[in-house]
Amino acid sequence: MKAEIITIGDELLIGQTIDTNSAWIGSELSNIGFDICRKTSVHDRSEDILSALKGIGRDTDLVIITGGLGPTSDDITKPVLCEFFNTRLKMNETVLENIRILMQRRGFDLNENNRLQALVPESCTILPNAVGTAPGMWFEKDGKIYMSLPGVPAEMKYLMTEHAIPELKRRYKSQVIIHKNIMTYGTYEAKLAEILTGFESALPDCIKLAYLPSFGVIKLRLTATGKDPSFLHAVLEEQTSKLRSIIPGFIFSEDEESLEMVIGRLLRERKSTVCTAESCTGGRIAGMITGIAGSSDYFTGSVIAYSNEVKKRLLGVKASTISEYGAVSEQCAREMAEGARKLLSTDFSVATTGIAGPSGGSHEKPVGTVWVAVASDSGTSAEKYIFGTDRLINIERFARAALNLLRKQILSY
Repeated sequence: MKAEIITIGDELLIGQTIDTNSAWIGSELSNIGFDICRKTSVHDRSEDILSALKGIGRDTDLVIITGGLGPTSDDITKPVLCEFFNTRLKMNETVLENIRILMQRRGFDLNENNRLQALVPESCTILPNAVGTAPGMWFEKDGKIYMSLPGVPAEMKYLMTEHAIPELKRRYKSQVIIHKNIMTYGTYEAKLAEILTGFESALPDCIKLAYLPSFGVIKLRLTATGKDPSFLHAVLEEQTSKLRSIIPGFIFSEDEESLEMVIGRLLRERKSTVCTAESCTGGRIAGMITGIAGSSDYFTGSVIAYSNEVKKRLLGVKASTISEYGAVSEQCAREMAEGARKLLSTDFSVATTGIAGPSGGSHEKPVGTVWVAVASDSGTSAEKYIFGTDRLINIERFARAALNLLRKQILSY
């Protein structure tokens, strides 16, 4: 089954609002067997919306439309839908009563703009909205299903979860799509693709492989498509097992488990603790670790040693180390990690010192250079990495490099 998504709103096109709706809808539809073949974003203009509707593919089964259903004058989706489906707007008393109850519950009066939201195309099936004033609308034409949903994410998700998805699952049972995600770190996309050339060419016809890189982490997504879920799960597991044997040094988890989640699980299993000493990452590593629920079980604290004085005074980095090797050096990173572990009394510590940019680099130490060190009872390890010139991207990549080195030290402990 094929599906298309149409999002309506000038704010999406000019970047004022990030389109998270399409990502969520695409994921949910994929989980129930739909192939998302196209996504279109259009202006709040009648001709643009109508053009998008007329441009739907001949073999598309489902169209999800979001946006343009609010109470203001720029919300024009319903008149366009009336034109497209050759129908007219009609006051729906059930929708009007729902709006009245919602406005009363929120302590607001029902004004004319809210009342007009109860005008809906006569030919549609209403999807009741318990969390907002705009109803969802279900149409059928030429063998296709069209759904028009509010652009407010909470309302869209409610209507999809409570109404749309259950009905779609009831109607469409012929195809199953199953995803398996393998998380990797330690190489770049082109190199990983080279390593997996033979694996990819030998994949069964029902399996597709995608590479999804983000700040050094590359997610390998295996997608199985067919009619027999048991068979597809078995084939996916067989192919995943092959990947584990081909690239064991790069795989750190499966099925969306992030580096920080893996570290938390490993530390909890070993009843161990960790702290961070961060210069160039400015607390980013600590933030990632503590973003996991229950991290207080294993994370004790962090020292953000941005200045050399703090490195020396709190972490015990020797003045001679900085004067001889510089703050961005293996020696400094090692002393930072060891000093933090001693100061905060943890089993493990991870430290970063580098040049995030955009300035501050040199020929010997260009922007994007970072030293990462991890200390534990088994000793201190340190690695140097050189990334790009974008400051924010560098900070993210520095943090993931540090987490991966920490993960490897915990595993080898």
